[in-house]
Amino acid sequence: MSFSSCNDCEPCARGHPAHCFNFNAINFEVVPENFVFRVRPSATDKDSDSTAADPDIYGKFFGQSSFASFSIVQEDSIVNVSGLVKTREYLALFAPLGCGIQTGSGAIINAAQAGPNDRVVVIGLGGVGLSAVMGARIAGCTQIIGIDRHESRLELAKELGATHVVRVDPAKKLGEVTEAVKAVTGGLGANITLDTTGVPVLIAEGVKMTAFKGKVLQVGTAPETGTLAIPIHEFMVSGKQFIGVVEGDVVPKDYIPKLISWAKEGKLPLEKIVNFYQAQDFETAIRDMQSGQTVKPVILW
Repeated sequence: MSFSSCNDCEPCARGHPAHCFNFNAINFEVVPENFVFRVRPSATDKDSDSTAADPDIYGKFFGQSSFASFSIVQEDSIVNVSGLVKTREYLALFAPLGCGIQTGSGAIINAAQAGPNDRVVVIGLGGVGLSAVMGARIAGCTQIIGIDRHESRLELAKELGATHVVRVDPAKKLGEVTEAVKAVTGGLGANITLDTTGVPVLIAEGVKMTAFKGKVLQVGTAPETGTLAIPIHEFMVSGKQFIGVVEGDVVPKDYIPKLISWAKEGKLPLEKIVNFYQAQDFETAIRDMQSGQTVKPVILW
C-alpha cells in the first residue's frame, strides 16, 4: 500500500501524484463517508459516563492504515505485486516500500535524477535517509556523504553505500559539519543535498554545503511555522535550487516494482534496516526506533 491521489488535478495529470492538489485531504484529513469504519461502543463504553456514541475510526495515513490488521483504503493505494512476491515473509520485508523507502530512494533517483557524476549529502540517517543512501548507490553517485548524530547510523550508512560520514556533535557548531563536507568534496560541496530531519537550522546548513548549481531537496517535515532565510543575491548567483519532495515524487505502481527488483538483486538490502515485532510488542518497537536500535520497525499481526 502507498499514498492516494485524486488523479485529476494538474500535478497528477503531469505524472506527479505525490504533489496532488488534494494530497492532504485524501491522505490525512477528509475521509469519504464510504471509507469510515464505524465501531459499536463496547460494554465498557456503555457503562461509562461518556456521551460519545458510535465513534468513527479512520484508517488514513498516506493512504495506509499503518496500525491495524485490516485496512480500508482507496483502490489506487494498492500496488499489485502478486507476480513479484511469492511469500508472506517477503511481503513483510517489503511493507515499508510504499512510504519511507520510496521517499528516500525516489528523491535521489527520481526527483534529483542523480547520476555517476553527483556528490550526494544525506542529512539524517533514519529509514528515509538510509534509503536515500541506498538510492544514491544504485544511481552510482561518485560520493555519498551521510550526516547524523548516532554513530550506529553512521556505521550502517557506510555498510549501505556511504563513501563518507560526518557526525553532528551537539557540543560543536553546525558550521563544522559544512566544513567537513566541503573538505571531502574538494571545497565544492554537494551537487545534491537531501534533508530528512525537518530541523530548520540543519536545513539552512544544508543550503550552505550545496555546490553551485546544486539541488537542495526537502523531504523531512518541518514545523508549520518553520521558515528558511535565503540570501537572494547569493542564491541567484550560485544557481542553487530548493525543491520540496513528497514520497520521492514517484508513481508507486511504477516505482515499487523497481524497488522489489533491486531488493532481489541485492542492491537494496532492506534486511539491514528492517526489524520485525509482533503487534503486542509495539511499545518495544517504538522504544527501539527512538533509541536508534531499530531503523524501520515492521509490525506483524
